[in-house]
Amino acid sequence: MTLATTAIELPSGQNMPVLGQGTWYLGERPARRREELAALRTGLDLGMTMIDTAEMYGDGASEELVGEAIAGRHADVFLVDKVLPSNASRQGTLQACRRSLQRLGVDHIDLYLLHWRGTHPLAETIEAFTELIDAGDIGQWGVSNFDLSDMTDLLEAGGSACTTNQILYNLTRRGPEYDLLPWLREHRIPVMAYSPIEQGRLLGHPQVAEVAARHEATPAQVALAWLLRQEMVAAIPRSSNPEHTRENAEAGDLQLTEEDAAALDTAFPPPAGPQPLEML
Repeated sequence: MTLATTAIELPSGQNMPVLGQGTWYLGERPARRREELAALRTGLDLGMTMIDTAEMYGDGASEELVGEAIAGRHADVFLVDKVLPSNASRQGTLQACRRSLQRLGVDHIDLYLLHWRGTHPLAETIEAFTELIDAGDIGQWGVSNFDLSDMTDLLEAGGSACTTNQILYNLTRRGPEYDLLPWLREHRIPVMAYSPIEQGRLLGHPQVAEVAARHEATPAQVALAWLLRQEMVAAIPRSSNPEHTRENAEAGDLQLTEEDAAALDTAFPPPAGPQPLEML
């Protein structure tokens, strides 16, 4: 069984696939729609059944693309969506979620996230998430781009049911390893890593290429395999090309050695102290 078909058990008891598909910037260019749909469907066929989207992406265009891609197979998909902080009041969250459901063409979202922390009280957003769960509109909720102080504030606001924290985490963005990741693991809250290939910038790094050559793999597969070695970490690479999606799925079969890990640690040193959480 490949990593593309394995999963992390969430605090709720439901399983979250470790390797999914991101959709940031997808759905915004009509000329690329057919290829983007093919990429998403290829990922589903290969076991990358978690799809992440957000109302912010293309002002809903990404959600509409995802809805078309999963039509007739929603039961096989772990669907993740996000509410904008500006909409995250109690009523605003309810309304935003139902607009997203309509654009997606589904009756529920598996995991609904607060995209980043805004000005609305966290307790209000949590109340709305609870109401959405009770109504069957979402299965569970989490957050995105929350640093350690945000997470402690979340728990103090009554957020013990938080299921995941989606953050920027990859070989070049290892700051969370110092304090945020240990805290999340202690509280059994998995990480969902976005931009795992650093929006393609990791592909030209010589050390990543060297490790890839040893395994007859691609640099993207090395970057993903490194992430998937980490405890309680899932990754959501974005692809608009079916062949690239296939390569991403095959990263689940790549087993990096301790020598590989040491070489990558030398090229991308882990943090020596606390660092602010980065965002893209």
